[in-house]
Amino acid sequence: MSPDTHCPRLFYALWPDAATRAALAAWQARLQGKPVRADKLHLTLAFLGQHPASDLPALLAILAQLPARPMPLLFDHASHFTQLALAWAALAQPSPALLDLRAACMRALAQQGLAPRFEHDRFTPHVTLARQAPPPASQDFAPIAWQADELVLVESLKSNGDYRILASRKLT
Repeated sequence: MSPDTHCPRLFYALWPDAATRAALAAWQARLQGKPVRADKLHLTLAFLGQHPASDLPALLAILAQLPARPMPLLFDHASHFTQLALAWAALAQPSPALLDLRAACMRALAQQGLAPRFEHDRFTPHVTLARQAPPPASQDFAPIAWQADELVLVESLKSNGDYRILASRKLT
């Protein structure tokens, strides 16, 4: 936990392997806006917001207890969140395993009274590629197949915008 804050900003995410990260970073060259650093690319499973350090044991227990199976993800086009000015890698069809993992995560959080404060009604799995971005000129990109196999609990550091992985587990 950061010494400079008592309530770090946390999220659960699927963390790409080096090859997937490189392929996603290659997509960024075709986008306008401010590229997200390659080491920060991820798929957010649940944004938790700020939590006191006292919640960390329960959040780590949830991470350890979530279903543990790798899942194929196929990013096949770029998309855009207009209001947020974000360009992102999109899945035409999210895998059932991803949706099941998300649902299990949300149930576990609710059972612990730790439901995310900022979650939207609909889960739109994506990897943000660029901020302050207009819509992509083309949505056609060479597909990226990712065998997602690492789930992490991440702290978003307010001081510099970096991420710190607090815990991870393989989905095997």
